[in-house]
Amino acid sequence: MGNEQQMTNDHPEFSPTQPTILGFDPGRDKCGVAVMGLDRQLYYHQVIPAESAIATIDDLRKKFPISLMVMGDQTTSKTWQKQLKEQLLQPLNIIMVDERYTTLEARDRYWQMYPPQGLFKLLPKGMRNPPRPIDDIVAILLIERYLNRLTE
Repeated sequence: MGNEQQMTNDHPEFSPTQPTILGFDPGRDKCGVAVMGLDRQLYYHQVIPAESAIATIDDLRKKFPISLMVMGDQTTSKTWQKQLKEQLLQPLNIIMVDERYTTLEARDRYWQMYPPQGLFKLLPKGMRNPPRPIDDIVAILLIERYLNRLTE
């Protein structure tokens, strides 16, 4: 879990003009967060320690016009939903999204976003494990699933 922020544009001060969606992949030890515009422009993604998730979400809401949060509906989601409602500085509309198979999808997406280099290229796709946690990519997929549901 690096502390480097994953900004996806060249200008960190760049701010979207349209509403954005916060993706949240909750976990016991670490969480994935992502911010994406309605146009599917990705503005931010990072894996963070679970204990700093609420503070990070509050900070992201100061930087981006976040209109709602989409959250995975598995393991720790009920506990996190309660915590978020009680502890966020301002209330935030939370929408639950089916989280099944997102970890498998996130592995593939990781290699699309960060193509394998060197010897990794020689490994069969199924044997390649991302070199870092991919909870942030799961958060991206949760936003995309929500947006797909809207356009179906």
